[in-house]
Amino acid sequence: MAPPDAPSYGSGPFRATEADGGERLDRFLASRLSEMSRSRLKALIEAGTVTCDGAVIRLPSAAVRPGAIYTVALPPAIPAAPQGQALDLTVLYEDSDLIVIDKPAGLVVHPAPGNPDGTLVNALIAHCGDSLAGIGGERRPGIVHRLDKDTSGVMVAAKTELALNALSAAFAARDLDREYLALCWGAPQPAEGEIEGPIGRDPRDRKRMAVVARGGKPALTHYRTLRRFGLGATLLACRLATGRTHQIRVHLASRGHPLVGDPVYLRRRPTAASQMQQPQRDFLLDFPRQALHAATLGFAHPRSGAKLRFEAAPPADLATLLSHLGAITPPT
Repeated sequence: MAPPDAPSYGSGPFRATEADGGERLDRFLASRLSEMSRSRLKALIEAGTVTCDGAVIRLPSAAVRPGAIYTVALPPAIPAAPQGQALDLTVLYEDSDLIVIDKPAGLVVHPAPGNPDGTLVNALIAHCGDSLAGIGGERRPGIVHRLDKDTSGVMVAAKTELALNALSAAFAARDLDREYLALCWGAPQPAEGEIEGPIGRDPRDRKRMAVVARGGKPALTHYRTLRRFGLGATLLACRLATGRTHQIRVHLASRGHPLVGDPVYLRRRPTAASQMQQPQRDFLLDFPRQALHAATLGFAHPRSGAKLRFEAAPPADLATLLSHLGAITPPT
């Protein structure tokens, strides 16, 4: 869906009422410019872009005077430090506040050492162009949540500060609908339940996460069985009550049911492989990435409050694997 014109943010004038008297200036402006965070407005005040009755005021905590007229000179968003790169994106929805995509496996979300470009952020900057209103004064998308490089599925990114703040709060509060498809080794018991255990750095390997006895963050994963393939493998639907790094992968591995193809948490041939017949066993053992897909994402629109829900079918590689197992119709 093509985005509408980028929103134009009003910057005043804002006349303070009697009820506004004594309010902090940054709070007063935040109530009038809901698209912007208070921290962003504080920085603008300190930069001298706010006036009171025509005089520059640089103190965010200054008391608002009833009847005074305040204006904010919003500077244009500067180009993002990451450069835009035209990459193929499957866009599920887009408007002036946000964009929802079906992320392919193999795509890194954010530039980082080892992946300086060719990331989702680079692709979004190129795709969205001038419809990125600017976040923190920079014309870039706001990454609300991440999927691992080799995890596929639905992701949302913010195009405005209002959307970034609202969506970040929704993810922090788990006030959304998010479900993953996970193909694991073995047959988790019970067929439906939860896995709880704090997650932190693995003390034996700092590049991995693990369920730890001390120093971890609380983590809870709900799961239910969608399809069992004997005792060898199981297709699960997983929902996160918390959002820790590698949470589904770590929790399932901690129960002896690592994800098929997981390069980090599956270090040896799983014993459950002996329960599978050929050629299905080889299909599972040869799958080159973790078999994890973000299938569903639902949330309230940050501006309108409308309920949105998006689904993404498993990508070709995972769909082909599931078809070999007889779980779905072979992809065309």
